[in-house]
Amino acid sequence: MPLLRIRTEIEDRPGRLAALTAALAARGANILGLTVQVGTEGVVDEFVVDVPSGGAGPDELTRAAASAGGVRTAVVPARPRELVDEPTRALALASRARVEPHALPEILAELLRAHEAAWTTAPAVGDDEGDILTVRAGRRAVRMSRPGLPFTATEAARADALVRAALPAGPPSAASQPVPLTDGTRVTVRPIERDDADAVRAMHERCSLDSRRMRYFSPKPFPPRAAVERFCEPWHGLTLVAEGPDGSVLALAHLIHVLDPGVAEVAFLVEDAWQGRGLGRALAELLAVLGRERGLVELRATALAENTRMRRLLVSLGGRTRRTGEPGVVEVRLRLDGRPAPTPSAPAPERAERG
Repeated sequence: MPLLRIRTEIEDRPGRLAALTAALAARGANILGLTVQVGTEGVVDEFVVDVPSGGAGPDELTRAAASAGGVRTAVVPARPRELVDEPTRALALASRARVEPHALPEILAELLRAHEAAWTTAPAVGDDEGDILTVRAGRRAVRMSRPGLPFTATEAARADALVRAALPAGPPSAASQPVPLTDGTRVTVRPIERDDADAVRAMHERCSLDSRRMRYFSPKPFPPRAAVERFCEPWHGLTLVAEGPDGSVLALAHLIHVLDPGVAEVAFLVEDAWQGRGLGRALAELLAVLGRERGLVELRATALAENTRMRRLLVSLGGRTRRTGEPGVVEVRLRLDGRPAPTPSAPAPERAERG
């Protein structure tokens, strides 16, 4: 039976995936594997299917996906060895890369099923287009192509992670570290602790109503102690506090896990007296580094359209702004692989909660 790989983007809401699998099954496609990835504009579903000999071909399967709401669908041949468990395959390739770093192009091509891969002396990235992906590897880079099946943001993150595993290991970025501000003041950024609840409340009380409204979309007084305790739990994500020379809490920065694979939401609140001194940028840059080291693909922030300070900060780091379904609310998406996301053509989905 022919083995095919089907990749399509569908609207991320209940029932869409069920409709897609039913549409494929109606054409005789037997689903053998499914992965969910982050693409340039949203969630990408990828299936490996087998179909009866003489059954539905790529064109008919593309039409089946379209009937269930799939867009930007690609159908390409697959091989039986591609059905190996993905984490196991990636770990095996990473182990090989540490032993044979000279074979990195071949290894990355195997990881991402690229048609071609070669060393290049130009390590700059950012000019990749769809079926071209450039991955930094020290002072050089590996450039890959895969016609007919554009690379996703998730795949770019996988390739970057494998390269980091193959290169000599460096020390991980510390979550607790001193941070110099633009005026020379040094503050300490560290993970939040349960004992910070009173200091977090005091910081909120020192913030203006407008600063709290920009953060919570309403002049929320302060998070309850239960919320601070939730911020301390690894399953929730990572919350950092900036501590001033006198030990007071000056800012909060959140990295919150969401349901989209490899994605986290970010949010910031900086006390008014400490705004405009480089603290927000330092927190954003640190969260980006820590998120990348944790295997995240993309950071997203939901903000009021009038919150120009937040928008400009994330855009200056490579983020792109999207409209949402809510009037006056935008979403900024920041890819963590150093590659700019293209300007989207569709509104982002609404968020049910803003933390």
